[in-house]
Amino acid sequence: MKYYSTNNEAPNVDLRTAVTEGLAPDRGLYMPERIVPLPEWFFKEMESFTFREIAFEVAKHFFGEDIPEADLREIVFDTLSFDAPLVHVRDSIYSLELFHGPTLAFKDVGARFMARLLGYFLSQQKGKVNVLVATSGDTGSAVANGFFNVPGIHVYVLYPKGKVSEIQEKQFTTLGHNITALEIDGTFDDCQRLVKSAFMDEDLKKQLTLTSANSINVARFLPQAFYYFNAWAHLPEKDKKLVFSVPSGNFGNLTAGLFAKRMGLPVHRFIAANNRNDVVFEYLKTGDFKPRPSVATIANAMDVGDPSNFARILDLYQNDVKAIRKDISGTRYTDEEIRETLGRVYKQTGYLLDPHGAIGYQALEDNLHPGEAGIFLETAHPAKFTETVEGVIGKGNVPMPERLENFLRNEHMIDSLNASFDAFKTFLLEHAE
Repeated sequence: MKYYSTNNEAPNVDLRTAVTEGLAPDRGLYMPERIVPLPEWFFKEMESFTFREIAFEVAKHFFGEDIPEADLREIVFDTLSFDAPLVHVRDSIYSLELFHGPTLAFKDVGARFMARLLGYFLSQQKGKVNVLVATSGDTGSAVANGFFNVPGIHVYVLYPKGKVSEIQEKQFTTLGHNITALEIDGTFDDCQRLVKSAFMDEDLKKQLTLTSANSINVARFLPQAFYYFNAWAHLPEKDKKLVFSVPSGNFGNLTAGLFAKRMGLPVHRFIAANNRNDVVFEYLKTGDFKPRPSVATIANAMDVGDPSNFARILDLYQNDVKAIRKDISGTRYTDEEIRETLGRVYKQTGYLLDPHGAIGYQALEDNLHPGEAGIFLETAHPAKFTETVEGVIGKGNVPMPERLENFLRNEHMIDSLNASFDAFKTFLLEHAE
């Protein structure tokens, strides 16, 4: 399988190059040259498969031409040491709980898969790879823990100062070893800009091997398709049209869902559920994509003003906004509305949402039509946002998993930088290998 750039001004590359480079030389995002539909038998038998078995069949259609089947099975099975249960919340609304991995966030799947895939490629060559990742919250913790102590890899996590929760910050600033946390005096968009600029800098490219573990990397976003198939396999209302509501920030998650649909998953439509960072919501209304600086919200993992993966969505639909609107609608919610939803759903059903899941849930409640069944992606455990959630439902009502408590006991190890590229470049040249 070859991978092309969304900017169409760079040579096509193989999987190894797409994964190890992260971003194409023309600043585009890599895309597989074709999307291979899954066979009919797979959908008929999927209900009897485990999550690992489902993921392996999907992975073969993404990566099977480039990795021997036995090696790919080992990578997938090692990635998925946890489940993603489907929970009935009310009426025809279901929660796909994606927070049962090591850092209790949905990004564990893509991060662990990429860590193992990159480790697989590195085992066949010499040298060290420096992984750069920008985070608005959960990406940093998932990547840091997924790559922790992987030989030949050093991870640099860039995050906006004061704009991630205490638990999220602890999950990637307390590890040390091959994980370096860089606190940037700016926004997530500044962090993402620094990462992208590093890939384009000739001095850095000559002296260092760099790649990204953000969802701009094909090995990060494509495995997120696994749990869309797993959700459908466990959906009891298969006679209804399926709607996925996806809390959306950088749009890698929703893009993976669109890939799943093109591989044959019977999804009727998607809802891109936004917080106040709503540039895609505005695009769906106007047809104009106008990135702008992000604003801070209580759903901080979605605080993205210039979502990278929207370039992949435009590429999938050949920039046809009418075609995009047929598959994707948008919603937008304020912090006040998020809090209201979180409190009301807990009071009425006993189900505890996190702020991001609350956005996904409310989008279904507002937009689900008769004859449809809705699945919202509950992307992180509510304990990762204890202060916000307990501020709504009362102190002591959010269970704290032991693995999160363990992170909170550890001390920070942080390097602080301003948001200038010169400062970041100097740091890399002095510290990276």
